[in-house]
Amino acid sequence: MTRFLRLADGRTLVEQLRLQLGNIGSSVGPTIGVALLLVWVLANDTNALALRLWAGVVILIKLYCARDARRTLAREISFERAPRLVWRQMALNGIDAAAWGALAWVTLGSTSTAGSILVIAVLAGVAGSSMSSLSPVLPVFVVFGTIELAVLAAKLVLLGDPAFNALGAAGVLYVATLLGQARNGARAARAAIDLRFENLELIERLRIETGHAQAAQLKADEANLAKSKFLAAASHDLRQPIHAQGLFLEVLARSKLSAAQYDALANARATWHASAEMLDTLLDFSRIEAGVVEPQMQDFQLQPLLNRIENELAPQADAKGIVYRSRETHAAVRSDPALVALILRNLVSNAIRYTDSGGVLVACRARRRELLLEVWDTGIGIAPTQQGEIFREFHQLGNAERDRRKGLGLGLAIAQGLARALGHSLSLVSVPGRGSVFRLALPMAQAGVASGGLEVAAGHARVFDVRVLVIDDDEAVRAGMKQLLTAWGCECDVADSIEDAQALARTHPPGLVISDYRLRELRTGAEAIAALRAEFGARLPALLITGDTAPQRLREARASGVPLLHKPVSPNELYRGLTCVLNDLEIDSAFAVLEAVPVQTRRRA
Repeated sequence: MTRFLRLADGRTLVEQLRLQLGNIGSSVGPTIGVALLLVWVLANDTNALALRLWAGVVILIKLYCARDARRTLAREISFERAPRLVWRQMALNGIDAAAWGALAWVTLGSTSTAGSILVIAVLAGVAGSSMSSLSPVLPVFVVFGTIELAVLAAKLVLLGDPAFNALGAAGVLYVATLLGQARNGARAARAAIDLRFENLELIERLRIETGHAQAAQLKADEANLAKSKFLAAASHDLRQPIHAQGLFLEVLARSKLSAAQYDALANARATWHASAEMLDTLLDFSRIEAGVVEPQMQDFQLQPLLNRIENELAPQADAKGIVYRSRETHAAVRSDPALVALILRNLVSNAIRYTDSGGVLVACRARRRELLLEVWDTGIGIAPTQQGEIFREFHQLGNAERDRRKGLGLGLAIAQGLARALGHSLSLVSVPGRGSVFRLALPMAQAGVASGGLEVAAGHARVFDVRVLVIDDDEAVRAGMKQLLTAWGCECDVADSIEDAQALARTHPPGLVISDYRLRELRTGAEAIAALRAEFGARLPALLITGDTAPQRLREARASGVPLLHKPVSPNELYRGLTCVLNDLEIDSAFAVLEAVPVQTRRRA
């Protein structure tokens, strides 16, 4: 019995009290109506005064209980105060129950049989309605039901009528049934309250976790922005001397050197090329992050592209003692050939880097309206847990020591970013210890595509007959550019600012302007070219060269509409750039044009 009537703890008891007190107000109207109806129906000369007095007492008690409940709910119910309020409700409802039970003493024996039946029915109904309204706090209903039954039973026993005695026994069973239902109702109410608190706790925890996640995301975004800024600044500062170094090496190569000096020059060029390749990889990744990659979709034959990649990368496979094979294809696809070439170059380079025995195979396979460009290798393979990670930037397998010969870990991130920009899917299947296959899905060309196309000659046989104005705030770059352009037959003027460039141009009008993008005092090469074109004509040929990899700077440079090359610019790229600009040919400003080397078939599967 003690467990049956045990009160809940803390906030659950407070909510039970709120629920029970909130039910009292809705019972005021029915109480007044029933009391007045009973006076009207049951009043006679014998009991009229007592019945009216009873009705007044019951109505006053109910009004007081309702007022007390409203005042209690208007104030904060503390955990410490809740048990005292339970005892108060037990007392008030005990008085209310005794008042209702007194109806039997006022009416039974002084009214008709029908009236007696009405009284018993009303008292049973009051007990039933109290069960639903008071059961949230079970002890309160137990007090109400017990007192009402006790007062009624006492009157029935005093009447001494066997029928009333039987009715009293039935009343006991009825109240017992109500107690069982009240117990179930109390459990349901308590479970609902506990569930509500659990939900509130879950919501609060979720809010806290969401706040933590947002804070972590903000920190990650800030770290990523700081990383991008650092890479952009470091890349720009490194590109300047490496760009100048490449120019001086090209000038030195045109000098008369001894055999030992040529060997030293070859080593210096190889070192320069490795440094430039790493910076170009950072640039490719920055351009993807900046969103300045704008695919130029066209139909083209795939085989010439495969030939170029093979000629470029097969020597690396030969140096490792592995086999490089590619299968002939006559397929034509629709995409951006320069971007597809860069994706394939990264995939093949990655395959060669992680293959120590066996070989690499590049092949095509038709599937419905797509062509799968596949790169197979017999390398170390990739564990399933790592297959989603390898496309993240700077993630490498088996290179904890960060061996620079294994690259920067950006190749696959660049390939994935370019595939996404093109709207193509790049997938991977790999078995650890057996190898991997990367598949790039390319849409088939809708019609036949003629092979061949315009390419810029790779040799430097042509001597330019043009006056070039070079604008760069780096003295070493200016000196290197002047020596190289002079060796190509150009007349060359150099300036370190827009004002100096304008002054030189008025003395010696240029036929071509080459400007660094980032100049002093936060000014840009685009401004310099615009100022010179305003003075010497809008068709003045011009080239921009930049070492910036910051996304915002890349977007600004691209928006200028001036052809753009990226430091370190190799002499070959600069030569092609001059040739294109002077002949009004378009330069692919998203990625350098493919090397126009003679197509030679090394191996065919």
